Amino acid sequence: MFGNMKYKHRLNRITKISAAIAAFVIAFPLTAAILPEDRFDALYHSYQGGGMDITGPSLMLRKLLGNSTSVLGKYYVDSISAASIDVITTASPYQEERNEYTLGVDYLQNKAILSFNYTDSEENDFLAQTFSFGVSQDFFGDLSTLSMGYSRGKDQIMRMTKIDGVKQLDPNFGTEHADRHKFRLGLAQILSKNIIASLNYELITDTGFLNNPYRQVRFADGSPSEFEEYPNTRSSNAVAFRIKYHLPYRAAISGEYRYFSDTWAIEASNYLVGYTHTIKDKWIIDLRYRSYKQSAASFYSDIFPSPNSQTYMARDKELSTFDNQTLGFSISYGLMQNGWKFIDRGSINFSYDYMTFDYHDFRDASVTGYPLGQEPLYSFSSNVMQIYFSAWY
Repeated sequence: MFGNMKYKHRLNRITKISAAIAAFVIAFPLTAAILPEDRFDALYHSYQGGGMDITGPSLMLRKLLGNSTSVLGKYYVDSISAASIDVITTASPYQEERNEYTLGVDYLQNKAILSFNYTDSEENDFLAQTFSFGVSQDFFGDLSTLSMGYSRGKDQIMRMTKIDGVKQLDPNFGTEHADRHKFRLGLAQILSKNIIASLNYELITDTGFLNNPYRQVRFADGSPSEFEEYPNTRSSNAVAFRIKYHLPYRAAISGEYRYFSDTWAIEASNYLVGYTHTIKDKWIIDLRYRSYKQSAASFYSDIFPSPNSQTYMARDKELSTFDNQTLGFSISYGLMQNGWKFIDRGSINFSYDYMTFDYHDFRDASVTGYPLGQEPLYSFSSNVMQIYFSAWY
Protein backbone atom coordinates (compact mmCIF):
# COMPACT_ATOMS: atom_id res chain seq x y z
CA MET A 1 0.00 0.00 0.00
CA PHE A 2 1.22 3.46 -0.82
CA GLY A 3 -0.03 5.42 2.21
CA ASN A 4 1.79 8.71 2.55
CA MET A 5 -0.24 10.82 4.97
CA LYS A 6 -0.02 13.78 2.64
CA TYR A 7 -3.41 15.32 3.30
CA LYS A 8 -2.96 15.90 7.01
CA HIS A 9 0.73 16.68 6.66
CA ARG A 10 -0.25 19.41 4.24
CA LEU A 11 -2.56 20.91 6.85
CA ASN A 12 0.02 20.48 9.61
CA ARG A 13 2.89 22.03 7.69
CA ILE A 14 0.71 24.98 6.68
CA THR A 15 -0.19 25.47 10.35
CA LYS A 16 3.45 25.36 11.47
CA ILE A 17 4.85 27.56 8.73
CA SER A 18 1.98 30.00 9.04
CA ALA A 19 2.62 30.28 12.77
CA ALA A 20 6.21 31.23 12.09
CA ILE A 21 5.23 33.71 9.40
CA ALA A 22 2.56 35.25 11.63
CA ALA A 23 5.15 35.70 14.35
CA PHE A 24 7.31 37.78 11.98
CA VAL A 25 5.16 40.90 12.36
CA ILE A 26 2.11 41.60 14.50
CA ALA A 27 0.15 43.78 12.10
CA PHE A 28 -2.54 46.27 12.99
CA PRO A 29 -4.74 47.86 10.29
CA LEU A 30 -4.78 51.20 12.04
CA THR A 31 -3.69 53.74 9.48
CA ALA A 32 -6.18 55.78 7.50
CA ALA A 33 -7.78 53.76 4.69
CA ILE A 34 -5.23 53.70 1.90
CA LEU A 35 -4.42 51.08 -0.71
CA PRO A 36 -1.16 49.12 -0.50
CA GLU A 37 1.77 50.49 -2.46
CA ASP A 38 3.06 48.95 -5.69
CA ARG A 39 5.32 46.15 -4.52
CA PHE A 40 7.19 43.03 -5.62
CA ASP A 41 8.30 40.23 -3.25
CA ALA A 42 10.49 37.22 -4.02
CA LEU A 43 10.73 34.70 -1.17
CA TYR A 44 12.41 31.36 -0.49
CA HIS A 45 11.21 29.31 2.48
CA SER A 46 12.48 26.18 4.21
CA TYR A 47 10.92 23.96 6.89
CA GLN A 48 12.83 21.02 8.38
CA GLY A 49 11.60 18.94 11.29
CA GLY A 50 9.83 15.77 12.29
CA GLY A 51 10.95 13.99 9.13
CA MET A 52 9.49 16.71 6.89
CA ASP A 53 11.57 18.79 4.48
CA ILE A 54 9.57 21.54 2.77
CA THR A 55 11.18 24.13 0.53
CA GLY A 56 10.13 26.39 -2.29
CA PRO A 57 9.83 29.88 -3.71
CA SER A 58 7.03 32.42 -3.60
CA LEU A 59 6.49 35.44 -5.86
CA MET A 60 4.07 38.31 -5.20
CA LEU A 61 3.25 41.36 -7.32
CA ARG A 62 0.91 44.18 -6.33
CA LYS A 63 -0.06 47.05 -8.66
CA LEU A 64 -2.26 50.12 -8.34
CA LEU A 65 -4.79 50.75 -11.10
CA GLY A 66 -5.82 54.37 -10.84
CA ASN A 67 -6.52 55.87 -7.43
CA SER A 68 -9.06 53.39 -6.09
CA THR A 69 -8.01 49.87 -7.15
CA SER A 70 -5.08 47.62 -6.34
CA VAL A 71 -4.56 44.14 -7.83
CA LEU A 72 -2.51 41.29 -6.42
CA GLY A 73 -0.97 38.17 -7.95
CA LYS A 74 0.90 35.51 -5.98
CA TYR A 75 2.54 32.16 -6.79
CA TYR A 76 3.68 29.79 -4.03
CA VAL A 77 5.42 26.39 -4.25
CA ASP A 78 6.01 23.66 -1.66
CA SER A 79 8.45 20.90 -2.56
CA ILE A 80 7.93 18.21 0.05
CA SER A 81 10.04 15.24 1.06
CA ALA A 82 8.45 13.37 3.95
CA ALA A 83 9.41 10.52 6.23
CA SER A 84 7.61 11.69 9.35
CA ILE A 85 6.56 9.54 12.29
CA ASP A 86 3.16 8.90 10.68
CA VAL A 87 4.74 7.89 7.40
CA ILE A 88 7.43 5.54 8.70
CA THR A 89 5.04 3.66 10.99
CA THR A 90 2.18 2.96 8.54
CA ALA A 91 3.26 4.09 5.08
CA SER A 92 6.06 4.90 2.66
CA PRO A 93 8.17 8.07 2.42
CA TYR A 94 7.11 10.31 -0.44
CA GLN A 95 8.03 13.35 -2.48
CA GLU A 96 5.60 15.76 -4.07
CA GLU A 97 5.00 19.38 -5.00
CA ARG A 98 2.17 21.73 -4.15
CA ASN A 99 1.44 24.75 -6.35
CA GLU A 100 -0.72 27.63 -5.14
CA TYR A 101 -2.00 30.62 -7.12
CA THR A 102 -3.72 33.70 -5.67
CA LEU A 103 -5.45 36.62 -7.39
CA GLY A 104 -6.78 39.56 -5.41
CA VAL A 105 -8.39 42.98 -5.79
CA ASP A 106 -8.64 45.79 -3.23
CA TYR A 107 -11.05 48.64 -3.84
CA LEU A 108 -10.98 51.95 -1.92
CA GLN A 109 -14.23 53.83 -1.34
CA ASN A 110 -13.91 56.85 0.97
CA LYS A 111 -12.67 55.38 4.27
CA ALA A 112 -13.51 51.78 3.44
CA ILE A 113 -11.50 49.12 1.63
CA LEU A 114 -13.21 46.14 -0.02
CA SER A 115 -11.03 43.08 -0.70
CA PHE A 116 -11.67 40.06 -2.92
CA ASN A 117 -9.32 37.08 -3.25
CA TYR A 118 -9.29 33.73 -5.02
CA THR A 119 -6.74 30.97 -4.27
CA ASP A 120 -6.23 27.69 -6.12
CA SER A 121 -4.01 24.98 -4.60
CA GLU A 122 -3.08 21.75 -6.37
CA GLU A 123 -1.40 18.50 -5.36
CA ASN A 124 -1.58 15.09 -7.00
CA ASP A 125 -4.20 13.93 -4.49
CA PHE A 126 -5.68 17.19 -3.21
CA LEU A 127 -7.33 20.19 -4.88
CA ALA A 128 -8.52 23.28 -3.00
CA GLN A 129 -10.26 26.48 -4.02
CA THR A 130 -10.85 29.40 -1.67
CA PHE A 131 -12.89 32.55 -2.25
CA SER A 132 -12.69 35.36 0.31
CA PHE A 133 -14.25 38.77 0.82
CA GLY A 134 -13.34 41.43 3.37
CA VAL A 135 -14.19 44.99 4.27
CA SER A 136 -12.47 47.42 6.65
CA GLN A 137 -13.77 50.84 7.69
CA ASP A 138 -11.99 53.66 9.52
CA PHE A 139 -13.96 55.90 11.85
CA PHE A 140 -13.61 58.19 14.89
CA GLY A 141 -11.02 60.33 13.13
CA ASP A 142 -9.18 57.29 11.77
CA LEU A 143 -8.36 56.15 15.31
CA SER A 144 -10.50 53.01 14.97
CA THR A 145 -10.76 50.37 12.27
CA LEU A 146 -13.55 47.82 12.04
CA SER A 147 -12.97 44.84 9.76
CA MET A 148 -15.16 41.93 8.68
CA GLY A 149 -14.53 39.03 6.36
CA TYR A 150 -15.84 35.77 4.97
CA SER A 151 -14.03 32.87 3.26
CA ARG A 152 -15.43 29.82 1.48
CA GLY A 153 -13.20 26.85 0.74
CA LYS A 154 -13.97 23.76 -1.34
CA ASP A 155 -11.63 20.76 -1.17
CA GLN A 156 -11.37 17.62 -3.25
CA ILE A 157 -9.55 14.77 -1.51
CA MET A 158 -8.18 11.69 -3.27
CA ARG A 159 -5.85 8.89 -2.21
CA MET A 160 -2.76 7.59 -4.00
CA THR A 161 -1.85 3.91 -4.11
CA LYS A 162 0.44 1.56 -6.02
CA ILE A 163 -1.11 -0.56 -8.74
CA ASP A 164 1.31 -2.92 -10.51
CA GLY A 165 4.17 -0.93 -8.98
CA VAL A 166 2.92 2.41 -10.35
CA LYS A 167 1.62 5.23 -8.14
CA GLN A 168 -1.83 6.37 -9.16
CA LEU A 169 -5.15 7.46 -7.72
CA ASP A 170 -6.90 4.75 -5.74
CA PRO A 171 -10.08 3.81 -7.64
CA ASN A 172 -11.53 2.20 -4.49
CA PHE A 173 -11.33 5.50 -2.61
CA GLY A 174 -12.67 7.78 -5.33
CA THR A 175 -13.02 11.48 -4.52
CA GLU A 176 -14.23 12.98 -1.25
CA HIS A 177 -15.20 16.61 -0.64
CA ALA A 178 -15.06 19.15 2.19
CA ASP A 179 -16.60 22.62 2.51
CA ARG A 180 -15.05 25.23 4.78
CA HIS A 181 -16.53 28.53 5.91
CA LYS A 182 -14.69 31.20 7.92
CA PHE A 183 -16.21 34.37 9.38
CA ARG A 184 -13.94 37.12 10.76
CA LEU A 185 -14.60 40.22 12.83
CA GLY A 186 -11.96 42.61 14.14
CA LEU A 187 -11.61 45.95 15.89
CA ALA A 188 -8.32 47.86 15.99
CA GLN A 189 -7.80 50.97 18.09
CA ILE A 190 -5.15 53.63 18.60
CA LEU A 191 -5.21 54.05 22.38
CA SER A 192 -2.53 56.73 22.58
CA LYS A 193 0.40 58.02 20.55
CA ASN A 194 2.41 55.03 21.79
CA ILE A 195 -0.14 52.21 22.11
CA ILE A 196 -2.20 50.39 19.50
CA ALA A 197 -4.34 47.31 20.12
CA SER A 198 -6.72 44.99 18.31
CA LEU A 199 -9.35 42.37 19.16
CA ASN A 200 -10.25 39.72 16.58
CA TYR A 201 -12.77 36.89 16.44
CA GLU A 202 -13.06 33.94 14.03
CA LEU A 203 -15.79 31.36 13.52
CA ILE A 204 -14.98 28.38 11.30
CA THR A 205 -17.35 25.63 10.19
CA ASP A 206 -16.20 22.56 8.24
CA THR A 207 -18.34 19.82 6.72
CA GLY A 208 -17.58 16.75 4.65
CA PHE A 209 -14.52 14.49 4.64
CA LEU A 210 -12.32 15.99 7.37
CA ASN A 211 -9.85 13.21 8.17
CA ASN A 212 -6.69 11.93 6.57
CA PRO A 213 -7.29 9.35 3.80
CA TYR A 214 -3.97 7.65 4.65
CA ARG A 215 -3.53 7.64 8.43
CA GLN A 216 -4.50 4.54 10.40
CA VAL A 217 -5.32 3.75 14.03
CA ARG A 218 -3.97 0.80 16.01
CA PHE A 219 -5.60 -1.57 18.50
CA ALA A 220 -4.55 -2.98 21.85
CA ASP A 221 -5.99 -6.44 21.06
CA GLY A 222 -3.56 -6.85 18.16
CA SER A 223 -6.18 -6.44 15.41
CA PRO A 224 -4.90 -5.09 12.06
CA SER A 225 -4.84 -1.31 11.82
CA GLU A 226 -7.72 0.53 10.17
CA PHE A 227 -8.16 3.93 8.55
CA GLU A 228 -9.19 6.82 10.77
CA GLU A 229 -12.83 7.86 10.97
CA TYR A 230 -13.78 11.47 11.87
CA PRO A 231 -17.09 13.27 12.35
CA ASN A 232 -18.18 15.02 9.16
CA THR A 233 -18.80 18.37 10.87
CA ARG A 234 -16.61 20.67 12.94
CA SER A 235 -17.09 24.19 14.26
CA SER A 236 -14.45 26.27 16.01
CA ASN A 237 -14.15 29.67 17.65
CA ALA A 238 -11.03 31.74 18.22
CA VAL A 239 -10.51 35.13 19.83
CA ALA A 240 -7.20 37.02 19.84
CA PHE A 241 -6.03 40.20 21.57
CA ARG A 242 -2.90 42.01 20.36
CA ILE A 243 -1.15 45.10 21.64
CA LYS A 244 1.97 47.03 20.65
CA TYR A 245 3.73 49.75 22.66
CA HIS A 246 6.22 52.16 21.12
CA LEU A 247 9.28 52.71 23.30
CA PRO A 248 11.04 56.09 23.41
CA TYR A 249 14.23 54.85 21.71
CA ARG A 250 13.00 53.75 18.26
CA ALA A 251 11.82 50.36 19.46
CA ALA A 252 8.55 48.63 20.33
CA ILE A 253 7.30 45.70 22.39
CA SER A 254 4.28 43.64 21.42
CA GLY A 255 2.11 40.93 22.87
CA GLU A 256 -0.64 38.55 21.80
CA TYR A 257 -3.01 36.13 23.48
CA ARG A 258 -5.29 33.77 21.53
CA TYR A 259 -7.86 31.23 22.73
CA PHE A 260 -9.37 28.48 20.57
CA SER A 261 -12.11 25.88 21.12
CA ASP A 262 -14.08 23.55 18.87
CA THR A 263 -16.88 20.99 18.83
CA TRP A 264 -14.31 18.16 18.93
CA ALA A 265 -13.51 19.18 22.54
CA ILE A 266 -10.14 20.72 21.65
CA GLU A 267 -9.16 23.76 23.67
CA ALA A 268 -5.99 25.67 22.91
CA SER A 269 -4.29 28.88 23.90
CA ASN A 270 -1.13 30.65 22.95
CA TYR A 271 0.70 33.82 23.82
CA LEU A 272 3.38 35.68 21.94
CA VAL A 273 5.79 38.40 23.04
CA GLY A 274 7.96 40.37 20.66
CA TYR A 275 10.53 43.13 20.58
CA THR A 276 11.34 45.33 17.56
CA HIS A 277 14.39 47.57 17.36
CA THR A 278 15.45 49.98 14.63
CA ILE A 279 19.16 50.65 14.09
CA LYS A 280 19.93 53.84 12.22
CA ASP A 281 17.67 54.12 9.18
CA LYS A 282 18.30 50.79 7.49
CA TRP A 283 18.19 47.94 10.01
CA ILE A 284 15.12 46.50 11.73
CA ILE A 285 15.54 43.58 14.18
CA ASP A 286 12.62 41.55 15.54
CA LEU A 287 12.84 39.06 18.41
CA ARG A 288 9.89 36.85 19.40
CA TYR A 289 8.78 34.00 21.63
CA ARG A 290 5.54 32.03 21.26
CA SER A 291 4.04 29.35 23.50
CA TYR A 292 1.11 27.12 22.49
CA LYS A 293 -0.83 24.42 24.37
CA GLN A 294 -3.84 22.33 23.46
CA SER A 295 -5.99 19.48 24.77
CA ALA A 296 -6.94 16.38 22.78
CA ALA A 297 -10.02 15.77 20.64
CA SER A 298 -12.73 13.66 22.27
CA PHE A 299 -12.25 10.80 19.78
CA TYR A 300 -8.42 10.82 19.78
CA SER A 301 -6.36 8.01 21.26
CA ASP A 302 -2.86 6.70 20.73
CA ILE A 303 -4.25 3.17 20.83
CA PHE A 304 -7.85 1.91 20.85
CA PRO A 305 -9.12 -1.24 22.61
CA SER A 306 -10.42 -2.98 19.48
CA PRO A 307 -12.11 -2.31 16.12
CA ASN A 308 -15.60 -0.85 16.44
CA SER A 309 -14.91 0.10 20.07
CA GLN A 310 -16.24 3.56 19.21
CA THR A 311 -17.76 5.31 16.21
CA TYR A 312 -15.00 7.86 15.56
CA MET A 313 -11.30 7.13 15.95
CA ALA A 314 -8.26 9.32 15.28
CA ARG A 315 -4.54 8.94 15.85
CA ASP A 316 -3.47 12.26 14.40
CA LYS A 317 -0.85 13.72 16.73
CA GLU A 318 -2.15 17.21 15.92
CA LEU A 319 -5.42 16.23 17.63
CA SER A 320 -3.59 15.01 20.74
CA THR A 321 -2.55 16.87 23.88
CA PHE A 322 0.68 18.72 23.12
CA ASP A 323 2.57 21.96 23.52
CA ASN A 324 4.74 23.95 21.16
CA GLN A 325 7.43 26.54 21.86
CA THR A 326 8.82 28.90 19.23
CA LEU A 327 11.82 31.20 19.51
CA GLY A 328 12.72 33.33 16.52
CA PHE A 329 14.20 36.47 15.06
CA SER A 330 14.02 38.51 11.86
CA ILE A 331 16.45 40.99 10.32
CA SER A 332 15.54 43.53 7.64
CA TYR A 333 17.97 45.78 5.78
CA GLY A 334 16.80 48.70 3.69
CA LEU A 335 18.14 48.99 0.14
CA MET A 336 18.06 51.73 -2.49
CA GLN A 337 16.68 54.27 -0.04
CA ASN A 338 17.15 57.03 -2.62
CA GLY A 339 15.65 54.98 -5.43
CA TRP A 340 17.20 53.18 -8.38
CA LYS A 341 15.74 53.46 -11.86
CA PHE A 342 12.03 52.55 -11.53
CA ILE A 343 12.43 51.23 -7.92
CA ASP A 344 11.60 53.66 -5.11
CA ARG A 345 13.17 51.55 -2.36
CA GLY A 346 13.78 47.94 -1.37
CA SER A 347 14.71 45.62 1.47
CA ILE A 348 16.35 42.26 2.04
CA ASN A 349 14.92 40.19 4.87
CA PHE A 350 15.86 37.04 6.78
CA SER A 351 13.69 35.18 9.28
CA TYR A 352 14.44 32.15 11.45
CA ASP A 353 12.31 30.22 13.96
CA TYR A 354 13.27 27.28 16.14
CA MET A 355 10.21 25.26 17.16
CA THR A 356 9.77 22.35 19.59
CA PHE A 357 6.77 20.01 19.83
CA ASP A 358 6.14 17.78 22.86
CA TYR A 359 3.24 15.30 22.73
CA HIS A 360 1.72 14.11 26.01
CA ASP A 361 -0.39 11.18 24.77
CA PHE A 362 1.05 10.28 21.36
CA ARG A 363 3.71 7.59 21.36
CA ASP A 364 6.57 6.89 18.95
CA ALA A 365 5.43 3.62 17.37
CA SER A 366 8.62 3.45 15.30
CA VAL A 367 10.66 2.58 18.41
CA THR A 368 11.06 -1.18 18.84
CA GLY A 369 11.53 -3.24 22.00
CA TYR A 370 8.51 -1.85 23.89
CA PRO A 371 5.10 -3.42 24.55
CA LEU A 372 2.32 -2.16 22.29
CA GLY A 373 1.05 1.18 23.60
CA GLN A 374 4.00 1.73 25.96
CA GLU A 375 6.51 3.25 23.54
CA PRO A 376 8.21 6.56 24.50
CA LEU A 377 6.18 9.74 24.06
CA TYR A 378 7.00 11.52 20.82
CA SER A 379 8.69 14.92 20.49
CA PHE A 380 10.64 16.73 17.80
CA SER A 381 12.10 20.10 16.86
CA SER A 382 12.03 22.01 13.58
CA ASN A 383 13.73 24.89 11.85
CA VAL A 384 11.85 27.42 9.73
CA MET A 385 13.80 29.87 7.57
CA GLN A 386 12.81 32.52 5.08
CA ILE A 387 14.79 34.92 2.98
CA TYR A 388 13.04 37.41 0.74
CA PHE A 389 13.56 40.55 -1.25
CA SER A 390 10.98 43.34 -1.44
CA ALA A 391 10.91 46.25 -3.86
CA TRP A 392 8.48 49.18 -3.93
CA TYR A 393 8.10 50.88 -7.29
